[in-house]
Amino acid sequence: MRKIYFSILFIFVSVCSYAQTDSTQVSEIAQVPEVVVTKAQADSAYINNDFASAVYLYENILAKQGESADIYYNLGNSYYKMDNIAKAIVNYEKALVLNPANGDIRFNLELAQSKTVDKVTPMSEVFLVTWMKNLTNLMSEKGWAKLGIISFILMLLMLALYFFGKKISMKKVGFISAICLMFICILANFFASSQKDKAQSHGSAIIMTPSITVKSTPNEGGTDLFILHEGRKVNIKDNTMREWKEIQLEDGNAGWVPASAIEII
Repeated sequence: MRKIYFSILFIFVSVCSYAQTDSTQVSEIAQVPEVVVTKAQADSAYINNDFASAVYLYENILAKQGESADIYYNLGNSYYKMDNIAKAIVNYEKALVLNPANGDIRFNLELAQSKTVDKVTPMSEVFLVTWMKNLTNLMSEKGWAKLGIISFILMLLMLALYFFGKKISMKKVGFISAICLMFICILANFFASSQKDKAQSHGSAIIMTPSITVKSTPNEGGTDLFILHEGRKVNIKDNTMREWKEIQLEDGNAGWVPASAIEII
């Protein structure tokens, strides 16, 4: 009887010891620090012409650290070097949304777009609309927001000069400057809001398949309207359906394409 008792006790102790060891190993595995990918590593892969690794590393950085115009730009360059023009355009467009005043991003985007098949002539628009768009794109949302804050603080200082200045000339300078700075502050906030709405609306997309037939209705039985090729930028007109999206070109032509054929910016 004692032998049976000691045998059971030995087995119990052995199981507990193994469980504790296994738990310790699991704990050690769980405590292994996650490898942090740096931009320097991705840049090094790009410089060494290892573009596939560069793409992997840049996308890892975006997934872990959030959006960045520089990372999107470098990712676009990597895809461009791999002759994946559609993905290059997607990332250049995302970079441009975050930093619309960057000339390098815009140049590389136009270079990539020149390699696409479809050439679309945009509809003419009023000069004032074009001018306002160009003015808005002079800075990003953060840039306009900073300008708005600075102009507001300066406006308060000029108002103080107007109210507490002892000379008439000082009061005039304070008043006129305050009016001008208030106007700048309002415009800066308006442009910052426009850039924010543009970034959050995700109202554009890029055709990702080699070619896609645009349909008149959101199903395969719809009438064929026209054909688009990869890399073509389109505007999302109707985003309510899951499987199909209504798109519109710059020349006004519109139709439906499968959601799988595009990547929303």
